[in-house]
This record gives sequence, C-alpha cells and structure tokens, in this order.
Amino acid sequence: MPGTNLTREEAQERARLLTVDAYEIDLDLSGAQEGGTYRSVTTVRFDSAEAGAETFIDLVAPAVHDIVLNGKDLDIAAVFRDSRITLKHLRAGANELKVVADCSYTNTGEGLHRFVDPVDEQAYLYTQFEVPDARRVFASFEQPDLKATFRFTVKAPSGWTVISNSPTPEPEGDVWSFEPTPRISTYITALIAGPYHAVHSSYEKDGQSVPLGIYCRPSLAEYLDADEIFAVTRQGFEWFQEKFDYAYPFAKYDQLFVPEFNAGAMENAGAVTIRDQYVFRSKVTDAAYETRAETILHELAHMWFGDLVTMEWWNDLWLNESFATYTSIACQADAEGSRWPHSWTTFANSMKTWAYRQDQLPSTHPIMADIQDLDDVLVNFDGITYAKGASVLKQLVAYVGKDAFFKGVQAYFKAHAFGNTRLSDLLGALEETSGRDLRTWSKAWLETAGINILRPEIETDENGHVTSFTVLQEAPALPAGAKGEPTLRPHRIAIGCYDLDAAGKLVRTDRIELDVDGERTTVPFPAGTARPAVVLLNDDDLSYAKVRLDEESLRVVTAHLGDFTESLPRALSWASAWDMTRDGELATRDYLALVLSGISKETDIGVVQSLHRQVKLALDLYAAPEWREAGLNQWTEATLAHLRAAEPASDHQLAWARAFAATARSPLHLDVLQSLLDGTQEIEGLAVDTELRWAFVQRLAATGLIDEEEIAAEYERDKTAAGERHAASARAAQPSEEAKAEAWASVVESDKLPNSLQESVIGGFVQTDQRELLAPYTERYFTAVKDVWDSRSHEMAQQIAVGLYPALQVSQETLDATDAWLDSAQPSAALRRLMSESRAGVERALKAQAADAAAATA
Repeated sequence: MPGTNLTREEAQERARLLTVDAYEIDLDLSGAQEGGTYRSVTTVRFDSAEAGAETFIDLVAPAVHDIVLNGKDLDIAAVFRDSRITLKHLRAGANELKVVADCSYTNTGEGLHRFVDPVDEQAYLYTQFEVPDARRVFASFEQPDLKATFRFTVKAPSGWTVISNSPTPEPEGDVWSFEPTPRISTYITALIAGPYHAVHSSYEKDGQSVPLGIYCRPSLAEYLDADEIFAVTRQGFEWFQEKFDYAYPFAKYDQLFVPEFNAGAMENAGAVTIRDQYVFRSKVTDAAYETRAETILHELAHMWFGDLVTMEWWNDLWLNESFATYTSIACQADAEGSRWPHSWTTFANSMKTWAYRQDQLPSTHPIMADIQDLDDVLVNFDGITYAKGASVLKQLVAYVGKDAFFKGVQAYFKAHAFGNTRLSDLLGALEETSGRDLRTWSKAWLETAGINILRPEIETDENGHVTSFTVLQEAPALPAGAKGEPTLRPHRIAIGCYDLDAAGKLVRTDRIELDVDGERTTVPFPAGTARPAVVLLNDDDLSYAKVRLDEESLRVVTAHLGDFTESLPRALSWASAWDMTRDGELATRDYLALVLSGISKETDIGVVQSLHRQVKLALDLYAAPEWREAGLNQWTEATLAHLRAAEPASDHQLAWARAFAATARSPLHLDVLQSLLDGTQEIEGLAVDTELRWAFVQRLAATGLIDEEEIAAEYERDKTAAGERHAASARAAQPSEEAKAEAWASVVESDKLPNSLQESVIGGFVQTDQRELLAPYTERYFTAVKDVWDSRSHEMAQQIAVGLYPALQVSQETLDATDAWLDSAQPSAALRRLMSESRAGVERALKAQAADAAAATA
C-alpha cells in the first residue's frame, strides 16, 4: 500500500491550520516473531486555528477499528480512504484524535521492517520513516514542519530489547514505556526491537554526560568493533559541539546496526540506524573504515542540522544532507587525532564525481530543488542533494571564511532550536557574521542547474616566462530535457603551480587564491616568472567545477600523475581524466593506459579502489565493442600482476584481489581464481576469508564454472543473512537461460523477495559478459516496468526500474525503445525521471564508444 501522494500546497494548508502538541503511540509487537500485523493505537492532541475546519491525518493500514475525534466515533468507511483519514468539524483550539488500527510489518525497508536471522531464527525489527513512512506505523500528520512530542509504549516479546528516541526504560513485564521526546518531526522518530546485542559507554566532557549505545544482532557481535565506533563518535561530539557552540540536544545517543537497510544510515533523533554491512565480517581496506566513519559523523551532524533545526518543506532537503556531508568530511579532515586527515581527497574522488555525473543528466536540477510533492522528494536523494550541495557549501565556506561560517551556524541553531526553517534563515545568519551579501551568490549557485568548466589560458615568451594567465569559464548547454539555462558563476578557487624536483616528484611551488567570475578572469602572476610544469586550477578543491589542463600541463601529468607528493592534486587529476573519458574527450584505451602507468604510485587506497571501478566501467560501457575484450584482458593481466606484487596482507593486496575477481575471464585467470578459492594456490598474505570467497564464487558462477550444488555448499559454509544474499546473487549470475528466467521471475513476476534479496538477485542477473543472454529481457523490461512501479513500494520499484534497465545494450535501438515507452506509457514524473537518467547513460556510452573507436584510427 504505497499511500497517497502529499503535495506541497496540501502541506502548507495543513501547517497553516494546525499546531500539533503531542502523540501517544501504543504498539503491540508481542506477535512479531510470527509476523503479520500488529495493533497500533495513536492518540494525538493538536490545535486548530479555525472552528469547523477540515483536514486529514495520514495512515497506511490494512484495517482500522476505531477513529474517535473529540470523543465522537467517526464512520470509518466514510472518512478513511487509501492512506488518509478525513477530519471534519474541528474545534477552534484543542482537539484530540484516537485511531486504533492494525498495521503491517514490511520486508521492504520502509515503515516497520521485520527480518528473521537465519542464524538464530529470531525476528529483528526497526523503523525507517523518511520520507513519508511513519504513517505505516501510527496515524500522523506526515510532514516535517508539524513537530510534536512523541511518547511510545511498546509491548514486545519476552527477552527483547526496545530502543526509541528517548532513553530506554526498565520494562514492566514485557511493556516498555518511554518518556516523551522533545519536539521533533515524524520522520525522525524511531523504534528498534528484538534480541539485539548491546555495548554501552558514554561521552564525558566538562560535566556533560551523554549515554552512548551500539547495537547489532548477536550473530554479528563477534565482529563488532565497538571501541573504534565509539572513538569516531566521541571525536564527532568533541568537534561538532565546539564548532556549533550548542550542546548535543538529546538525552542519549544510540547507533543501531540493522539488517536489510536500504540507505547507509538514518538520523533518527538519538537512535541512528545504520546498515549492518558496516559491521565488517571480513578484512576490508582502510577506505571502508573511512567511509563508515564518514557515515557515523554525517548522522551525528544531523542531530543538530535536521533534527534540532528541521527544514520546513522538502525543498531544503539538500541543506540537511549537504550540511551533514560537508561537516562530516571537515571533521574527519580537521579534528585532532583524526585517522583520516586526507578526507577531502576522498571527497574529491568519490562524492564530487557522483555530483558531476548527476549534474550532467537530463534530470539535473538546482540544488534547491522545486519539490512539488512526495514523489518528487523520493527520487531526489541524489548526487546534487548530497554531493553538489556539500561542494557548494565548501565553496561558501571559502567565500565567507570558516570562522564567519561557523559563527553564523551557531546563531542559526540558537535562534531556531526545535523549530523549522528555510534556506533564507541560514543565509541571513551567515550574512550577519560575514558581512557578505549572499543573495547573488545564492541565486547563481543554489537556484540554477548545470556545471561550469574552468580552463587555463597561459602565454609565455621565448624564454618560457609567463606573459599572461587567464582562467576561462564556460557554461555548457544543459542536457536535453533539463530545465533552466546555462549559468556562469562566481568561483573562489586556488591555483596550484607544480614543478618536478630532483627526485622526479611534482611539488607545489606556489599557490594563488582568487575569485573567478565571468568568462575571463586575469590571474595576477608576477612578470618574468617561469612557467610551472603543471598548472592545476581549483587546487585544494575549493569550488565545484569541471577542470581542464592546458596542453603542457596535460603532457606532464600524463607522464607523472602518480608523482604528485600530495594525494589531493593526484585525486583531482584522476577525476579530471575520468571526466574527460566520460565526455568522450579521452579515449577509453588512453584512460586505461594512463591508469596503468600511474596507479602503482598511488598510495591512497580509496583512490586506488575508485580507479578499479572506473576502469572496469569504462571498459564495459565506453570501450569500442571490437576492442573491448582486448582491453579487458589487458586490465585483467594488470590486476593479477599487481595482486602478486602487492605487499603481503596490505590493503592494496586486498583491493587488487577484488579487482581481479571482478574481471577474471581467460581459462588461465579463472584457474587462478578457482585455485585461490579451493586453497591449492596461495598468495603470501592474502587471506581468502568469507567475503573474498564469495567474490570469487560469484565470478566463477557468472562464467559457468560453479553450479547450483557448489553455490549451495558455499552457503552451508556461511549460513547467514549475508551468505543468503551472496548465494542469491551467484545463482542469478549463472550464464544460462534457466538461471536468468528464474531470477527475472523472482523479482518482476513475484513480490515475495525482501528488499536485500531482491537487490542481490538484480545485481547477479546483470552481468557485463552476458549481453547476448540478457538481450531478450529488454522488451520484457519495457512491458513490465510501469506495472511494477504502480504496484510496489517506492524502494522496491526503484530497485527494479533502475537495476533492470537494459543499460548494457548500448545501441540506438535501446534509445528508441526507451523513447517509445516514454511516449506511450505516460509514467509518473518520478518514473519518467529515472528512465530518462538510465537512457542518458546509454547515450553517453554510445558517444564514448565512438570516441574510442576514432582514437584507434587516429
């Protein structure tokens, strides 16, 4: 039951009419072990600005038993339809509503999700309410600006623990009665229940004591590195409280690693849920720990920005997410004793490339998106909302100054604590502290779509001395179908000047910071200065723009990319090369040559792993088809050589093992993979542990060298939730018509799979070496996708719509089929957007393949 779509106008009218005071929510989860439905009783007290007014409250429930408004029983059949209960004849001032319903457990990661662990066969529950899914658990005025207090009372099975936003009480029998929360929005309320394993600690500072908890399933307890997680959390408390000048606003802080979670994590007030893949069962590289730490800090930052002060409407979702992203990275980079002072390198290498990719799709939109309704926001958790927004906040910090920025943020928190705001409230505070007029800046950066390109124009005399230096700014045309006009923007950038030292390393010899505005900006460069070997625009990655190298810099970087002494300029150069490849300005075969020449000198493991993914993607999608197999063989040989040469037991060795597993193809390569799996061959220091075994199994299954019996045997070795997912993926990966038909039927023709297994089956089904086998599913996809979208929950439908789109069928025929479907199917705006994004990927791949083919004959 997806629920009725809420429009912005409806939310504004309801907010004008209502002030919500308090919810009391009683849930009977005593039958959770068996599943089905549970009793939900909601009592909500609210004020109406008008006597006799009419409004509605939201509820998704298979059965409603009682609706009582101000002591009067309402006719359920007359007032409850789909997911709305109509409330008429309100009193002016105080009103009280009681709703008794049966609500459903879900297996989609939305509402109250129920999971049974195959290890102990116990049920585990958690809620996920963003954007509109609190209404799946209790009757609620489901919009962020109708804040209230929430008092939960929960009956649970004996032996369970129940966690919510308020501190966990001692149960009376099996009933857990929580104290009311502060005033918060519906979407950040939470309940987590089950026989979870817990570790407790506290954050102590100058008389402040905040209880800390970490939870996971008992089957993961042996892998839970609680001390490391607590250390990152305390680092965040220390840094955020100092920067925000506002004490942590809730009574405790729990972090709950929960199963089958759709996102990375969710900022429920005082009860953050995190995907339990972050409890690492096997060896991972430091990049994985860095990513987990960023997620932890991102959610902690939300306790202030998002939970304490909340957006009025989803137009400002970007500000919630961008602020949390920017401050989490800044904390990692700047906090005393941080393990990841290079976090801006990771940001440039991963988040920024996500933003650049998103910003070149036909669905590109201003950072401050025009969110008309819930369907709009559900597809707007994208690279612009998170990564471009965070990039622009970094630019804003450079523009107003870091001290002025955080002073403005401090004033903002104090002025709007436990309230709702708009962007103008934050910008007003920043204008006060910085003295800068931000209206022009906001209009250029937040209210326009698209990306700029910056290029250096350098002229020299016969002695190699710079005679003029200009930064050129371009505003390329927006993709077809995108709304808006190309816009030149003001950029605060640093320009790095690099020269080769005696050891052959590229060392920064000068740095110029300036404002770039308009088409041409003159760079103040001292007359008679020798031209540097490399001129790098946007050094330190202060602004958000695609950067190109001049011809001389490109020549030096091509030969010496791995020789920068610092990780950030390397990452910026790698990112520029990747962007040029995606744009068809650098042939895939040349990008492969560049990576192979420089990756051995790359010390940042996160960058190395990104290069692995990008090379594989380029070869699969952007290489000329007639050369693709040769390129893949060249890359596979390199991955095996690097695996054998890597320092034993190092992160680089593990990364190269995974890269090799992702691409092994010849009988020789696959024999190596098989022998590593069965132990007849070893590589010093390489532990073929549980997760690495599954990586090998999945590749061997995809190439037809492991059958169903062997997959089942591997699952018996790892009879866990993760093992179940991996086995499902391996089965779907098998190169047979029968395996594909079974996988397709389980996802498209049935809705029984839980979210995590559906995702795994889709991931296994789509194999880049199986284009011919998958070709018949193009027509089947277009026949089925609209019905799937209309009948499934948002998360489940989006997995299918995006994951099964025939992206591997890079041809004009795929573009034509997509266009015909868009013309005839009349999809919703959200589905149209996802389809147009997928279509753009095929169109880009076609252009890149043509560029690669042209390079072969040039």
